[in-house]
Amino acid sequence: MTLQEIDEKVRDFMIEDLEIEEDCIAPDALLKDDMGIDSLDYVDIVVIVERTFGFKIKPEEMTNVKTYSDFCEYINSKLN
Repeated sequence: MTLQEIDEKVRDFMIEDLEIEEDCIAPDALLKDDMGIDSLDYVDIVVIVERTFGFKIKPEEMTNVKTYSDFCEYINSKLN
């Protein structure tokens, strides 16, 4: 799966499942501050990523994931 395909899937579930405004989704957007993702959203994200991409997110691996592009890169690193 390419990074572009990952981006499309992540963008889709953030808009559909987490109800994040599409205007808020940008490569350098901060997950918490700019996109408004809170701790309950992270629980949903873990479930959605496992369902969509087939792996479990480990909390310790997410410590350096701050932006939307960091998140897509993290998923890419787990898949490729």
